[in-house]
Amino acid sequence: MLTNRRTRLALLLAALSSGCVSLAGQTVRHHKIADTGSSFPPELIQAESDIEKKDYAAAEPLLQKVVAADPKNYQAWFDLGYVYNAQGNLTESIAAYRKSVAAKPDVFESNLNLGISLAKAGQGDAEQYLRAATTLKPTADVNEGQARAWLSLATVLEASKPDEAIAAYQRAAALTPKDLEPHLAAGALLAKGNHFADAEQEYKRALEIDPGSNEALIGLANIYTRGDRFLDAQTVLEKIVALHPDDVQARLLLARVAVRMGKYDDAVASAQAATKLDPGNPKVQRELADLYMSAKKYDQAEALYRSLLVGKADADLHHTLGVALLKQRKFPEAEQECLAAVKLKPDLGEAYGDLAVAAVENKDYALAIKAADARAKFLPEIPIGYFLRASAYDHLRAYKPAAENYHKFLEVANGQFPDQEWQARHRLIAIEPQKK
Repeated sequence: MLTNRRTRLALLLAALSSGCVSLAGQTVRHHKIADTGSSFPPELIQAESDIEKKDYAAAEPLLQKVVAADPKNYQAWFDLGYVYNAQGNLTESIAAYRKSVAAKPDVFESNLNLGISLAKAGQGDAEQYLRAATTLKPTADVNEGQARAWLSLATVLEASKPDEAIAAYQRAAALTPKDLEPHLAAGALLAKGNHFADAEQEYKRALEIDPGSNEALIGLANIYTRGDRFLDAQTVLEKIVALHPDDVQARLLLARVAVRMGKYDDAVASAQAATKLDPGNPKVQRELADLYMSAKKYDQAEALYRSLLVGKADADLHHTLGVALLKQRKFPEAEQECLAAVKLKPDLGEAYGDLAVAAVENKDYALAIKAADARAKFLPEIPIGYFLRASAYDHLRAYKPAAENYHKFLEVANGQFPDQEWQARHRLIAIEPQKK
């Protein structure tokens, strides 16, 4: 509330004191400061009263009148920048904030809001004003305000200067020791740069503040998984599931860790639990189907892939279903699924390879050759590709290309396929005298 003509005027500056503001563009919260050394026009006093009531349409013309009469009134320019921002006019908001900073460069809140607005607009000089804000003193909640400036600067620096961004997050953490956000952000950035030990320490500091922080626990689980520390990851994920039994993502992560540890039944159980929690989510169902494949439960994988394909034209799903069918030796059905996959996605090289396998088993040798040749257009040749092609030509009594492919197979097999190598050598003895 206003108290008298000289001290009651509050400048409604954009501060991040509530912690709800981000560079993503949420409305900033106003924060009052008193300036006893200024004389304030009545329009400015009324405009700020209107802003308090969120009556931005009423405040705007009053502020425009003030800056028209006094172009150096940084307070009015700041308020106008806030009003434009609240109305979604980012360009006008930036212009007003620039004029406020130009009129009085040493105001923390003006530099901070200008930097945030520039970052929202993707403009390169956001860093300049956010750095300036880190050197200035907020009007109130000093440590919290400075921490927000460092956080905002760190966000801007993440892509281009990750080391400086990490340092900025650490400065923010030192200013607000009970705030999780700087530790979580620094941990994520350190993990992205494969600095797992440092990332682990940041997440552990976050857990000291809030032992139940799901984000910190997930962060730890991720870096343990990426560092092949699967037992540690499992322990953390089991803690998350105990704290948050309905956390679908944690259960899926636990399933992935179990796969990496070779515990396929445990992986399937975790994914099944996730599916029960979110039965209509096709991504969760797909993960379960893939886990069935890893656990060699091909019939269950087939059923789930078929349900996922209902009403959809998905090349990858058709191909994966084809592989599940191959594993069950359902070769005619596998061939049809692989054909559907390459029809939908003609450059899906892996599907051509599996199509070649199914076609050979179906004695469709001409198709097998076409599929093997198509695969070679998109992916490097592999030894078994030469063998499949050779076998198909052999069955078609095209002995010259059959022999050529048997020889190519033997040149690159290097003992990896003993049964096929034995067969290739004996078929060459039989067919080379006949090749034309």
